[in-house]
Amino acid sequence: MIESARRVFSSPRSRASAALMSTAVLLAGCGDGGGAVTSDSTAIPTALASAFPGSKATGTPVRIGLITNEGGASTSQPENREAADAARKYANDNLGGIAGRPIKFVVCKTKEEPATARDCANQMVEQKVDAVVLTSSAMGDSMVPIVTQAGIPWTSAVAASNAEATSTDSFSWTGGFPATMTSMAAYAKEKGYKKVAAFVIDAPAVVGGVEAIGKPVFVKAGIGLQIVAIAAGTPDASPQVSAALGNKPDAVAVIGESTVCTSVLQAMGTLGGDTPRMTVQSCVAPEVLDAVGAGMDGTQVFSGFDTASDDIEAQLYRQVMKRYSPDTPTQGYAAVGYQGVLGLVRALHGLTGEVTPKTIATALRSAKNVVLPAGHGSTFTCDSSAVPGLKAACSAQLITGTVSGGKLEKVRVIDPSPLFAR
Repeated sequence: MIESARRVFSSPRSRASAALMSTAVLLAGCGDGGGAVTSDSTAIPTALASAFPGSKATGTPVRIGLITNEGGASTSQPENREAADAARKYANDNLGGIAGRPIKFVVCKTKEEPATARDCANQMVEQKVDAVVLTSSAMGDSMVPIVTQAGIPWTSAVAASNAEATSTDSFSWTGGFPATMTSMAAYAKEKGYKKVAAFVIDAPAVVGGVEAIGKPVFVKAGIGLQIVAIAAGTPDASPQVSAALGNKPDAVAVIGESTVCTSVLQAMGTLGGDTPRMTVQSCVAPEVLDAVGAGMDGTQVFSGFDTASDDIEAQLYRQVMKRYSPDTPTQGYAAVGYQGVLGLVRALHGLTGEVTPKTIATALRSAKNVVLPAGHGSTFTCDSSAVPGLKAACSAQLITGTVSGGKLEKVRVIDPSPLFAR
């Protein structure tokens, strides 16, 4: 994964230090309209009233392809699609959709298989969509070339493959995997860890990404990184966890979807004692929290979004989900779909006139300081400067917080860009 990142992160000019920052938040692109909005079942809090101006989209729909990893034998995240659809409905009802026109989805589910992933990409081309939003998938390398070579912009909240991170006409609102691994390394250095065992979902893009990005960054931070692959759907990771703990790591990291998170963290609860844990956002999905229980307390979570704090963007996310998708859990990884779609809408806030793949791509390249949905004050600018070597990344910032009582507390924004070679 992300071969160019291997060169970036192995450069001797990188420095293993992190800048920690908090930023104020503005609801860019949400309008300044009238008072609170109400419905039969939902009242909009006064603090969010201006985010629901009721500026309805009209006219011919803009067709946006939505690709999601759903229906697979081992991995299925329908909540990501549901959150994306909630963002679409919110934008159509309140933000004028895209260029005043309503957004219509063309949905395809990858099932996390190369064949179905390629089929989804071909469907986007055949359906002549104006842009594609990916919720989440490790199959980007199978899809992005097909879509972008047809002149269709590819967008996501979190790039997870080489093609997503480096292709022309590909845009990732966050720094994706490089930002996650770099932020974990910076945090581990801050805590004084010397050895970390990383339990990683056994998908080539992810394992390859940890090898290409994680190891060099951790080495620069003076930390050894052991990689242990865990297959999705593994019911009990105790053998792998026991073997890794035999090397006496100072901490462990878990990078995978909810089944991997559950099996590893349950085994850690039995075998790992007080060994500190670092995880990605998918490890705080409701099913993981329910299965692991109090064993989650103290876990440090690294994410591109904040859905649980009192930050105004987190409040907006919860309110949009309450109104447009009330049965969808707001924890876990669902917000990646919301963030992907609403990020696109905000980045295209100034687009007027004809809406085509070309005008969308041009508008995205000029998007500057766009407030990241559910981003705890983070912003993104799509001028290819955020992460050297990864031109699709629009930001290097990441969010981290500590699990306590099933909630994420002490949330802060990390900007690991000083670690990147220039």
